[in-house]
Amino acid sequence: MTRWLVRRIAQALVTLLIVSVLLFFIIRLTPGDPLSRLTGDRPISPAAVAQLKHLYGLDQPLLVQFSAWVRALAHGDLGVSIAQGRDVTTLLAERLPASLLLGGVVLLLNFTVGLAFGVWQAKRHNQLPDRVLGAISLTAYATPSFLLGLLLAGLLSVHWHIFPPCCLRDPLATDDGSLAGALDVLHHLVLPVATLSIVSMAATMRQQRGAMIEALKLDCVRTARAKGLTSGAVTWHAWRNALFPVLTLFGLWLPLLVTGSVFVESVFAWPGLGLLAYDAISGRDYPVLMGTSLLVALVVVLGGFLTDLAYATLDPRVRYR
Repeated sequence: MTRWLVRRIAQALVTLLIVSVLLFFIIRLTPGDPLSRLTGDRPISPAAVAQLKHLYGLDQPLLVQFSAWVRALAHGDLGVSIAQGRDVTTLLAERLPASLLLGGVVLLLNFTVGLAFGVWQAKRHNQLPDRVLGAISLTAYATPSFLLGLLLAGLLSVHWHIFPPCCLRDPLATDDGSLAGALDVLHHLVLPVATLSIVSMAATMRQQRGAMIEALKLDCVRTARAKGLTSGAVTWHAWRNALFPVLTLFGLWLPLLVTGSVFVESVFAWPGLGLLAYDAISGRDYPVLMGTSLLVALVVVLGGFLTDLAYATLDPRVRYR
């Protein structure tokens, strides 16, 4: 087990290194001028442009910029935002709680309600409830999250005025940590959570349904039925064998904890890392874009590592592959 852990940690570090290099050069080779937002439509002299490029190190060759970025990263410095003039680490720390709140609630709903519906469908395979839920989940899975968000905002916010259309809290309310403040945040949280949950739960339901149908056909499950075990005990026995695809799905959805969704956060102006990344992409803010991308890459690699660890814990044969 120790050798397996060391090997997987080494693979994760190598993956992060490769991703960091690719991200740095791809972002800087993307067409666009990161100084365009600073200058706007106002004319600016070539000397001022050269001074700004020198200030942010954009006048150096790419290899020199990369070596400077690696040296700064080794000291925990992600640079300064070109558009906002603030430390990137500070910006990430400010936006992270909102993304963790959104992503955490979505993941909780996804892997409780989504799994429960998937198991419920599998036990009623090819019956009318299974077909109805299957059609609904397929439609939800095929619907783009930004389109679903716009529809929900248009109906429930603009037309019916049930939920607020944007932001984390009411800008006129005081953030005093009271129960009223918490309820206000929850009120603003409903639409972004609903948008992401509908799409993600549809994928989880379909994945769990397929895995559970196959698990219910296993010989060990037939034996459990033959022994006279209750329906709940048989379901639990089958679900443990259908858990592996769900673990893989959990590793894929884990980045939701960090970014939520770039499109959904943009639609609802949710002040998380997804909206920060969207603004950085629009303004070619290289340091912020590198910071958010690196954080997402770290969570993706961590999700893969935790998934492999869960596989190895549940099935020791994985350790020898």
